Amino acid sequence: MAVQSHRAKFQVSGQMQRRGFLGAVASASTVLALSDQLLIGSLPRVSAAEATLDANAVRFSDEIEPLVRLLEETPRERVVAAFAERIRGGTSYREVLAALLLAGVRNVQPRPSVGFKFHAVLVVNSAHLASLGSPDEDRWLPIFWALDYFKSAQSQDINEGDWTLHAVDESAVPPPHRAKQAFHDAMDRWDVEAADAAVAGYVRTAGAHEVFESLAHYGCRDFRSIGHKAIYVANGFRTLQCIGWRYAEPVLRSLTYALLNHHGEPNPSKSNLEADRAIEVTQERIADWNTGWNLGKPDSAATLSLLQTFRQATPEEAVREVDQLMRSGIQPQSTIDAMYLSAAEMVMRQPAIVALHSATSTNALQYAYRTVGSDRTRMRLLLQNAAFLPHFRESMRSRGKVSDIQIDELNADSASNDLGDEDQNVRQIFDLVGRDRASAADATHRYLSVDGPAEEIIHAARQLVFLKGNDSHDYKYSSAALEDYYSVSPEFRNRYLAAATYLLPGNQDRDNGLVQRVREALS
Repeated sequence: MAVQSHRAKFQVSGQMQRRGFLGAVASASTVLALSDQLLIGSLPRVSAAEATLDANAVRFSDEIEPLVRLLEETPRERVVAAFAERIRGGTSYREVLAALLLAGVRNVQPRPSVGFKFHAVLVVNSAHLASLGSPDEDRWLPIFWALDYFKSAQSQDINEGDWTLHAVDESAVPPPHRAKQAFHDAMDRWDVEAADAAVAGYVRTAGAHEVFESLAHYGCRDFRSIGHKAIYVANGFRTLQCIGWRYAEPVLRSLTYALLNHHGEPNPSKSNLEADRAIEVTQERIADWNTGWNLGKPDSAATLSLLQTFRQATPEEAVREVDQLMRSGIQPQSTIDAMYLSAAEMVMRQPAIVALHSATSTNALQYAYRTVGSDRTRMRLLLQNAAFLPHFRESMRSRGKVSDIQIDELNADSASNDLGDEDQNVRQIFDLVGRDRASAADATHRYLSVDGPAEEIIHAARQLVFLKGNDSHDYKYSSAALEDYYSVSPEFRNRYLAAATYLLPGNQDRDNGLVQRVREALS
């Protein structure tokens, strides 16, 4: 049995670089520099020999299995102390990050939806990005938050049946020369068991970027789980780039299981379902593209026209419009700007869970677009990103009131009077965040428009996430939005960041309490 729960209802047989920070935190010196002493009780070490598992469960290599088991078995109230002690003893940032991801993929099922409790896995890369962008004294905070969050998700998964990622069915793993084709064939059939065995063979013998391209191909295939499939593709790969490709097999087996989720629906390969219709148009449109598709000219008027299209088009119409613009000689970046602006505008219109995922899925799809090598896959990702946005727009309408505010209406000339003559002061901007979102966005736009440093806004937002963040989405959204500021063309990026304040934490939000516990453990 490859992917199943030994006590679950869901039984599936045979299935399933910004600075030199990583070098610095790969030793315990970063933490030791914070304090000469750690006031933490001693916990027993778990050796590889002692780490007994269900005989059918996937087991990791000896150098990481004990640390994963420590995370799995330590009670939530002691996990901060336990990992602070290990860091003091020499456990590296990279090892902690690896244990965090692997514990998630072994213990948390990405079904019935690739979300909810599974954010314990999805948020790992977001916490890592927050660490990369943080000052030295804050760099461990996002990782400790994610360790604590994993314990919550683990408890929920146990209550839902205690699912476990099982060892792969070795007898079904295809030989190296057939693994890639076997994987694609199984994914096209939505065959969970065959895909699980095939991805194991594929990852053992192919290069990382070749495998990523195949997964990106399927990550953008369908609009299910409000974009979490694409998010898992990008975030899983990005975390593996840090912790090492040797850990890829269990992660990508979990990812494959997630990509094939169609809970409550018939087999999509034999059905005509709404979530899959846009990909049919996308495939038709990219069939005859040539190598000159990305040689167009930038056009801000085309960006604004496409933004208007996203406000009313169906997913299929959005695909056709992006395709037509690029065939007419418009540079892809001009269409990408419209996608970022559309996602940001949805955040302004309904600052809640669905709009948030329009931004995080766009971040993931654009990362994949910049990373894959095939022109055909890049076009597929771009057109499917366009298709996802109308899906999000309609999902928002089903969730409640949606305002008609437009991102074009952000006003750099008349920010809130609350700021008076000090409207460029970042602290005052974040005093407004959460209290008066529209004024905070206007104030941010004005601050940036008179050359206020964007990094000051970004730095303040990250620190507030550490202090105030209580949910995985605080990390997921902030990491995506703050990263994407630099992916938007200069002409539009100030509006993008200003709109982001609708979902960033503010100075008045309640502290989460975890920061104090972590700092006490490390000082």
